[in-house]
Amino acid sequence: MRSLLLTTLFLIVAGAASAKQFQEHNALMDHGGGHLMDMGGGMVMGQNVDRIPDGCDGIAATKEITVHAGHKYAKKFPGRIYAFDVQEYQFEPCTKLTVHFINEDNVRHQWMMHGLPKYLYPKGMFHLEVTGPGKISGTLILPPGEKTYLVHCDLAQHMEKGMKGQLKTGNGSGDLPSIPGVTPFVVQDDYSTIGPPAGIEKAEAAQMAKVAAAPREEPLISGVLVIGLAVGLLLTPFLMRKFKGMSAGEIVAYLLDLTKQLIGYVVRFLSWLYTQVSSLISKQGSA
Repeated sequence: MRSLLLTTLFLIVAGAASAKQFQEHNALMDHGGGHLMDMGGGMVMGQNVDRIPDGCDGIAATKEITVHAGHKYAKKFPGRIYAFDVQEYQFEPCTKLTVHFINEDNVRHQWMMHGLPKYLYPKGMFHLEVTGPGKISGTLILPPGEKTYLVHCDLAQHMEKGMKGQLKTGNGSGDLPSIPGVTPFVVQDDYSTIGPPAGIEKAEAAQMAKVAAAPREEPLISGVLVIGLAVGLLLTPFLMRKFKGMSAGEIVAYLLDLTKQLIGYVVRFLSWLYTQVSSLISKQGSA
């Protein structure tokens, strides 16, 4: 009983230690060029709070959004594993936008925006990242013009598993493919029955299935039966002379003794064959 209590207590303490507490990443170190980060797994890349993009007369509007990321937001999209709570945003060009990114999973997630002008945003992107449950915030000023920007999590397979969205300035430049709940997937999951092999017509496949399902008919006269009959016919005259004058018990005893002798011959032959093959292999190995 004491051992069970100690084990239960250990599991509770271990679980509590492994569950990371929600963390506000609001004490970031500025590494220059809009790159901020801390030692707790929070990162902002490409932040721009005051430089007006070329083509903008000024800041058209000031907006804030809160983006939630996590496994639970993918439940409404069959076949997806991760998702944002919102998959589509739309703002006026030249808007100053602050994004509050909240990760609700015990893994690392990102909110990354691509296609921004590189003279203003290094590598052409704006990037928020949080490891484990937590919140981080960053600001950018959207470029002029009507365009649709990809926002997603760039960790391996997170976007493919559903963590993807789009942000439009103005009316945008169209919709991006495979945005959960917005546009159809380019490669749709298909859980239907696997069809016939490539290049085989349906009629041919049906005929193949019919042939495979049909019971196999065994031939009336097999090769083993023919050999057995031939051997029996050859031995019949000898056996008739041998068994002449013998009782049924003597015949059975003779057949058992004959079978024993045959088995002995076979065993000795196989032993001799094994010795010869082993000797041959040994000679080839030493050559």
